[in-house]
Formats: sequence, C-alpha cells, structure tokens
Amino acid sequence: MNQYVKLLCDEIILRRLSAIQLISYFGAWFSNVAIYTLLLKLDVSAGVISFVAMLHFLAGVVQAPFSGSLIDKLHPKRLMLLLVFVEIVSTLGLLRINSMGDLPLLYLLIFVKMAAASFYFTTEMSLLPKILQGNRLQKANELHSIIWSLSYTLGMAISGFIVFWLGIKVAFLLDALLFVIAFALLYPLQIEVDIQTKGERLLTMMQETFGYLKKRPKALHLMLVHAFVGLSTFDALVALMVDKYYAGIIATSLALGLLHASRAIGLVVGPMILGKWVNNKRLLVVFVAQALAIFVWAYFMHNFYLTLFISIAVGFFTTTLWSYSYTLLQKNIEPRYYGRIVAYNDMLFLSSAAFTSFMIGFLATKGVSLENIANIMGVGFLVGALYYAFVRRRYQLKEIEG
Repeated sequence: MNQYVKLLCDEIILRRLSAIQLISYFGAWFSNVAIYTLLLKLDVSAGVISFVAMLHFLAGVVQAPFSGSLIDKLHPKRLMLLLVFVEIVSTLGLLRINSMGDLPLLYLLIFVKMAAASFYFTTEMSLLPKILQGNRLQKANELHSIIWSLSYTLGMAISGFIVFWLGIKVAFLLDALLFVIAFALLYPLQIEVDIQTKGERLLTMMQETFGYLKKRPKALHLMLVHAFVGLSTFDALVALMVDKYYAGIIATSLALGLLHASRAIGLVVGPMILGKWVNNKRLLVVFVAQALAIFVWAYFMHNFYLTLFISIAVGFFTTTLWSYSYTLLQKNIEPRYYGRIVAYNDMLFLSSAAFTSFMIGFLATKGVSLENIANIMGVGFLVGALYYAFVRRRYQLKEIEG
C-alpha cells in the first residue's frame, strides 16, 4: 500500500486524476443497483436484464473507433470535462424511468451514460503513459484498476443500501451529484501534453492505426489477451442469482450490494499482494487461479453466505490480470498511437464483456443452470491462459521494470 501512497505523493497530476477518477467511476456505477432493482420490481425477463448489462459495455464498443482518434487529436482536459457533463445530464434523465413503457428511454440513457464513461476511461488510460514510465506506469495502472474495481463494485454495494433505505430516485440524484463534484475538481487541473497528431484527418488516423497493428501483430495479440479479462463481467449473473436463490433470504438491493461488496474486497486486496510477485511468466498462473476461483464459486452458488466469502477469491485475481496485461500493451506501442491503440484495446475488452453479459441471459433463457454458466466462464479463463502461453512463446515480451 505504501508504494501507491508514495506514487500519489510524488505525482501531482496523477493524484488529482485519481481523486476525480474515484468519484466519476463511482458515479458511473452507483446507479446500477437502482437500475437492476427497478428492473426486478418491474418483473422483466432474464433477457432484458442481460441486455441492460450488455448495454453498459456495448456503448464503449460502438464509439471506440472514433474516440481513439479524437483522444490523440484533442486536449485531454477539455474532452474529459465534456464527457463528465454528458454523464451528469444522462444520470438525471434516469429519474424519468417509472414503468415498462420507459424501457426504451432507459436503454438510451444507459448507452449514452456508459459511452461517456468509457470515453473518459480511454482518455485517461492514454494519458498515463505520457506522464509516467516503467514501474511507475505499472503501479499507476494497478492503482487505476484498484480504483476502477472499487468504484465498480463498492459503488454498487453502497448503492444497494441507499436504494434500500432511501429509494431508487434518491440514488439517481446522489449519482448525478457525484459527477458534479468530479467536474468541479477537474476544471482547475492543469494538464500539459504534446498533441502529436494535431491537424491530421480522423479517417487518415484510423487507417494509420490499422496499418500499425498489421505491421506489429504483437500489440494485437496483447489486446486479445487483455480482452479475456472481460469474461469476469458478472453483473447479469449476480442479478439472476439474487432473483433465483436469495430473494427469500434478504432484500434484493441488499443482496446485490453485499455480493458486489465482497467481490470488491478481493479486487482491491489482490494487486496489493500480487503486484510485486506477478511477472510475464507468472501471469499464466493468475489466469488459471482465476478460473479455479470461478469453479468453486459455481459449486457453492446456492449458498448465499458461502458465496459472499468465495466472491472475495473470485475478485482477488481479476485486478492483477487487468492491470498487468494493460501495462504490457502500453509498453509495446509508440506514444503517437496511445489514444487509438488504447481505444481499440478497450473496444475488444468491452466487446468481450458485452458478449459475456449477452450469453449469460441467452443461456439462462435456454434453461442452462446458473452454475454451469459460471463454469463456462471459468473455462474461458483457461482458454485465456493457453492463448497467453502461445503469445509468450511466439513473441519476445519485455518484463515490466522501473
């Protein structure tokens, strides 16, 4: 933990961005429990639940080809301010959702809100390698992933209690307020970076990116390795678990909140323990360990209290997989292409997450048990381990050092 504190003390811009990141990412996911609670109250199908979960990630997929070029072309601060403003407006729009007839509006608002959140995320991830290098970049990525994971899961956990005590509408209002605070913190921040592609046409930049990936397939393979982490998108599965197994034990919003809070513990603690241990060779072990944790989770899924405990193990390896594979990619691309390659990397990751969410709903509607759905996700991580082993044998991957 001291290494992250020292990094934040030394890097002023990173410190402010991390604070803004914590608030804005927390806000991006804070309303999720309210949304899923509302959907369960409206008694929607498993297909609708999985579609909503998929929308959270699909938005980032659709805008990625354009966002990367814009990130390399525009000043990051102005872009991030605009994106936070979009999140404020779209979050306030959620207050209008009251019935089944409002579902199309809900879909639109989620799409816009998460597209802005994904765009912001990509902008910041392309900014980090411009201000940090080597081991500091790895630690910044770990810190970023800890904050993202904490915001992602703990945001939904706290939201669960807010929804239970104060109601869905209050959760939406508090969510919008968080984005207002993030905007206020970002506005005075001074960020000076060199825009190397200023004046170039967007279409030309996109064509250059595909040419770059064709000449350097190692970068594309590392993007695919990172995409396997998208298999850890459990939102729809957790909602279906609560509806099937735990509804008679505890309130829906509380069950959702507690399950995500348990996973958050693992997501935050994992990189603090594994960060110094993991290297290129041991990343393969982390992939396999993630798969095994999911298999155990699936076996005890029917037991709410054991599931809470095992959820910690499920989250324990995820953050390290995410941050280390991301750093490997950043280390193997040229600064000129940071925004575009990171955007396409996020597109693949979010495509994986969206596909996972879709398949959870599809398989559930076809009668596949939730336990077997989880087992399929675990097998996916074993496939990811084999693919990473192939990439290591075929390409020379530099160790991440200071």
